[in-house]
Amino acid sequence: MKYYILQILSKIPVLKILVETRKSQTPVRLRHLLQYITKSKVYWPVHHSSLVSSPEKIVIGIDVSPGYMPGCYIQGGGGIVIGDYTQISCNVGIISRNHDVFDISRHVDTEFPSIKIGKYCWIGMNVTILPGVQIPDYCVIGAGAVVTKSVQKMGSVLVGNPAKVIKILDVDKVKDFKSEFEYVGFIPSASFEKYRKRELKL
Repeated sequence: MKYYILQILSKIPVLKILVETRKSQTPVRLRHLLQYITKSKVYWPVHHSSLVSSPEKIVIGIDVSPGYMPGCYIQGGGGIVIGDYTQISCNVGIISRNHDVFDISRHVDTEFPSIKIGKYCWIGMNVTILPGVQIPDYCVIGAGAVVTKSVQKMGSVLVGNPAKVIKILDVDKVKDFKSEFEYVGFIPSASFEKYRKRELKL
């Protein structure tokens, strides 16, 4: 019965994504799709307990959904770029701009560059990433870490507050897995560049 339901859904263009992402790390559910169709500005699936601000300044990669897990705060005002297949756990904070220390009613936009997180990274539970941080490909950030400074080497493993590199992985051993159907949020990857130029400001 389930097979026939999937076959029917795959024939309906607007619902095809439900079938094609079901085996990905961030499968699109009907509730996500309804949220997007009803004019949500966030172009990827987000858990109802997570908060995303300024999504127009956030560029995500294939099969990446910051805030898909519960309790996340993704603050995009200063710009965030996340590479393909990076996994983000629960209660993660990615903070791309700070308040002005002399006037906390406003943010400082020019103090830091955009946050950049590479592809195939793994960001553990309760991690906080602060403005201007650059994280290269294949990095692992352990649960509870507070990343205050940029990381230099691919495959770095970070833990602690402030986060420090405790190990460098052999990136040649890391598996670059790919989804059968590639989506950037709700958008087929082949169409994303056109969407980015039209809708995003980063």
